[in-house]
Amino acid sequence: MDPSATTALEELDAATLRALVLEGQTRLAERDARLVAVEQELSGLTLRHQQLWNTYERLKEALALLQRRIFVAKAERVDTTQLQLEFEELNEQLNKLSGQLEGTEEDGAEEGGVEEDGDKPDSGSTKPGNKPNGTGSKPKGRRGPADLSMSPKETVRISDPVMDALVAEGKAKVVDVERTSQLGYQRGGYRHVVTERVKYVTTNAHGLSEMETAAMPKSLLPRCLATASTLAHIITSKFCYGLPLYRIEEMMANEGIKLDRGTMSRWVDQLGGTFGATVVEAMDQDARANAFCMLTDATGFAIQPGRRDAPGPRRPCRKGHFFVRIADQDHVLFDFMPKHTKEGVYALFRGYEGYVQADASSVYDALFRTPEERKRDDPEHDGCERIEVGCWSHARRKYWEAALAKSPVARAALLRIGKMFEIDEKLRKGKPPPDNLARKRQTHLRPLVDEFLEFAEAEYAAIKNQRSSLTSALGYTVRNKDALRAFLRDGRLRMDNNPSEGQLRKVVRIRDVAFFAGSDEHAESAASHLTLIASSKLHDLDPQAYLRDIIRVLPFWPMDRYLELAPKFWAETRARLDPVQLEAEVGHIDVPPRAPTRTPDAGE
Repeated sequence: MDPSATTALEELDAATLRALVLEGQTRLAERDARLVAVEQELSGLTLRHQQLWNTYERLKEALALLQRRIFVAKAERVDTTQLQLEFEELNEQLNKLSGQLEGTEEDGAEEGGVEEDGDKPDSGSTKPGNKPNGTGSKPKGRRGPADLSMSPKETVRISDPVMDALVAEGKAKVVDVERTSQLGYQRGGYRHVVTERVKYVTTNAHGLSEMETAAMPKSLLPRCLATASTLAHIITSKFCYGLPLYRIEEMMANEGIKLDRGTMSRWVDQLGGTFGATVVEAMDQDARANAFCMLTDATGFAIQPGRRDAPGPRRPCRKGHFFVRIADQDHVLFDFMPKHTKEGVYALFRGYEGYVQADASSVYDALFRTPEERKRDDPEHDGCERIEVGCWSHARRKYWEAALAKSPVARAALLRIGKMFEIDEKLRKGKPPPDNLARKRQTHLRPLVDEFLEFAEAEYAAIKNQRSSLTSALGYTVRNKDALRAFLRDGRLRMDNNPSEGQLRKVVRIRDVAFFAGSDEHAESAASHLTLIASSKLHDLDPQAYLRDIIRVLPFWPMDRYLELAPKFWAETRARLDPVQLEAEVGHIDVPPRAPTRTPDAGE
């Protein structure tokens, strides 16, 4: 072969080889680029998949919680026995931290505690389902009759005609009777009250006759068709037992009483406004000035938007809020606020200095700010210092929700919180003096509280960047750790805010049947009625009898003594009134002199 041809062929092969190599390198670079793109896409899809999976798990938790709330009892029941078995070692550690509690009840009694009636052992009877030995078997036989001592008694005698004939012939005799008690009902109760005002004829100096009629006694609602007893019956039926006015109207019609619901509505609003400006206002001022601790909570209530000037589509109801404040064991105060804001909350507690127990909602933050912050937010700040007390029931609720997702951390937290409540209940048994209770809490409860808060902080640090019900529960605990510790300061403070939620059930009962209030003024009137009813129950008064007496007495009472009509002082005030005047449906009421100032007992 020609050498030149061989050289050309070699050069051609080298060029082809270089081209092939370059083409291969280009393809490899393109493949690497595609591989990098695929890996990036896969990484993004993996991240997206993880996000979707986390969202799916949260939705599963939310669905399980909603299903439980809809189809299962709403109570946050926890099987403490199962938790103790599941965390047996932890339970033993908690028992060691709390110390020995043997003899706590006896210590409380020896140190001046007064045992409640419900806590006294009853050797003659047992609770249903419990034998004296604690076996818990079901009761047998027929239940005993209800307490009918206050009801009119009617006796029906049943005899045997054949035996009666033998008794008449002297062949038999009656030796005894066998009695059986039942509860009967007879419709009736409304009365026709006729007020007769005596007319007099006199002769004046000119020999002319003049007629004089006795003046009509003062009344809270002048020219009102109903007396105080009927007004009190309508108020308690609506605000204590949840009956709307149209049902009360129907019930009255069945008894032959024709009374329009619109008329009753005007009566209710006028009385609510009067109560709010008199007795309720005095109770509010007394609570702000003298309360040691106020428990508070709120719930929503729909308000009718009212008429509009120009025609247009129907507007939805707007949302207002009912707040409740429980001032020690003295007053239960309901307030309506158009909006759930910090300004409204600050107005409720303006001038009050002491402890405030709430659910850590952000609207309460304004109450616990520093003087500089308060002055910046409110130039007319009151300068009062309020100390926040947390609610362990609210904290427990969040862990209970997390426990539905089978979280072992949440279940361990429930065991710890349950142990705290169990020990606090034992410490409060027999109602020991506050100083003794505070000392025992420091000994037996503080170690458990500190251990739990350390546990929550450690667990929260590990998952604080995740979104889950457990993160929410742990975050609530960590953010409010100082408020949750506050109940250890004084024996008069509670671990939970449950009384407030219990009182708000009265609002929920009305909301379930009334659906909305006609206006803000109607809601404020309802708040006054709820205040007097709840406070009367707090002091073991019959709400209807109390309201009837207040309606009778209020027109004659001095303006500077309205606090004497509050449920807290009503038993003492009523004892100084003329019982004959008070029992009369219409007539004058003599106001007794002001009661001497009583020195509070130690510990009040």
